[in-house]
Formats: sequence, C-alpha cells, structure tokens
Amino acid sequence: MARAGLSPERLTRAGAELADEVGFDQVTVSALARRFDVKVASLYSHLKSSHDLKTRIALFALEELADRLADALAGRAGKDALAAFANVYRDYAREHPGRYAAARFTLAPEAAAASAGGRHAQMARAILRGYDLAEPEQTHAVRLLGSVFHGYISLEAGGGFAHSAPDTQETWSRIIDAVDALLRNWPAS
Repeated sequence: MARAGLSPERLTRAGAELADEVGFDQVTVSALARRFDVKVASLYSHLKSSHDLKTRIALFALEELADRLADALAGRAGKDALAAFANVYRDYAREHPGRYAAARFTLAPEAAAASAGGRHAQMARAILRGYDLAEPEQTHAVRLLGSVFHGYISLEAGGGFAHSAPDTQETWSRIIDAVDALLRNWPAS
C-alpha cells in the first residue's frame, strides 16, 4: 500500500527541492526515500526509477521556467524582451540551480515532445521576429541565444568569474547589448 500523502506530483516537487539543495546529479529515488523517511520500495508505486524521477523533475523545471518566461515577456519587444528573456534564465539558475540543471536534462523524444521546451522555443522565436529574422536564420539565432546565455550562466554558476573584475552584472548587461546589436545587424547568409 502506498504511504498516505505521497504522489508522483509531491515526489517530483520534493525531488526538485532536493536537486536545488544537493545538485541534480545527486537526485535518486534512494535520496528521496531518505527525505520522506520511507523505504525505497514504497516509492516505486509512484516512480519507475531514478531516471523517471529525473525526467519528471526536468519536465517540472521546464514548465516552471516557461511560465516565468511568459510572464516576463508579456508586452515586451526588441531589446527589452531579449533582456527579460535572458534575465529569467539567469535568475532561475541562481534561485534554483538544481532545477536549472534539470531543464538541461536530455529527455526521451516522447517526453521532449510533451514538455514545455516547445514553449521556450516559441518565445525565443517571438523575440526574434522583432529583429526581422526569418527561417533559417531564426534557428541559427535561437541556437546562438542558448549558447551565449547558457554558457555564461554555467561559467558564472561554476565560479568562473568569482575573482575577476569587472562585476558580473556589468558583463551580463554588455552581453545583452552585444547580442541585441548582433541581432539588429544579423549577417546575410
């Protein structure tokens, strides 16, 4: 019999919290069982495996992040939208490092198709329409945004800029300015 109060949703949320505390790579069904002071076997009525748990956390994080993006982008365009988009990702990574890592988790094709990942891409493309980019240039630009923003966020989170000047916020602002300038002057193919 399943322990009262446990559900896949509750376990997913607890797994997301655990990821933020100990790192996404450290999240397992065993670690989650310890958190609830239950036997591992009792969680298998709700979860298939640690991979299933990680997939659920990734889907949760993608949805949570997409909701924040949608709120931040409402009514914005151009550089203002670009900055809002970038800042949501950076703020989320700072606030929820484990969930941010989960959002980068490679999902099986069927899980990816059902995820909020498509919403992320749609919002990125909506920003790019403000820069007058059509396909296939939009796809190149979406990849650029992901590379630049995720790259900086990852380096910053790993302490890569901890002991150097100038301030990381100043660099972040300059990056957004530079990406905006690049998008406004996108090279012809």
